[in-house]
Amino acid sequence: MGGGAVLRFDQVVLAQGDFRLSADFEIPAGGWTAIVGPSGGGKSTLLSGIAGFVRPIRGQIEWCGQPMTADPGQRPVSMLFQHNNLFPHLTVEQNVSLGLAPNLNPNTAQKEAVKEAIRSVGLSDHATALPSNLSGGQQSRVAIARMLLRSKPLILLDEPFAALGPALRKDMLDLVKQVQVKNNATVLMVSHNLEDWQTSCDTACFVADNVAHPLRPTHQLLAEPPQALRDYLGR
Repeated sequence: MGGGAVLRFDQVVLAQGDFRLSADFEIPAGGWTAIVGPSGGGKSTLLSGIAGFVRPIRGQIEWCGQPMTADPGQRPVSMLFQHNNLFPHLTVEQNVSLGLAPNLNPNTAQKEAVKEAIRSVGLSDHATALPSNLSGGQQSRVAIARMLLRSKPLILLDEPFAALGPALRKDMLDLVKQVQVKNNATVLMVSHNLEDWQTSCDTACFVADNVAHPLRPTHQLLAEPPQALRDYLGR
């Protein structure tokens, strides 16, 4: 892992309707953390709080010692969702361009960067295709290419590869790993796949019963799971 903690939840309470999620811990730089726990426990709420889509009703989320800005667009975050958030009427090239030029009017240097990002995920032959003409794995590659261009130090993965088969999911995680290394990024990944936790994640945050618990090494959490995690895993 990298240096000191860069992301801190300082006595945070996040609210969505009647649901409440509390978090009070730190996430160190440069690691890959699994966000694990039963459905409805608050995993996506935790990521939404980091991204700025859900605001704390108590406490604050800090980045490098400073409170996170209120504007989600100004946060140091790239997020991949399960459905990739691609615009169906835009081509691969245009969807990727949004990472640098939201007005879809990239300059010459940005156009070259977009081409390189598309090439790096193996989609050069599909640059003019619409998302509806791509496979699920190819759509995921488009989202990863856009994330690569954004070069943000925090990468949030909300089950983006859940619908993919094991081999293709591994390929996508390997691509994200390349982005992480290139940008020295910190990754938080919501996943229900035990193999993903074990192969990709240094640490894990268990989320259940309205609490996001402090990080533990993934192997330690799985070796000594709390009862709620035992129930979730069926042990």
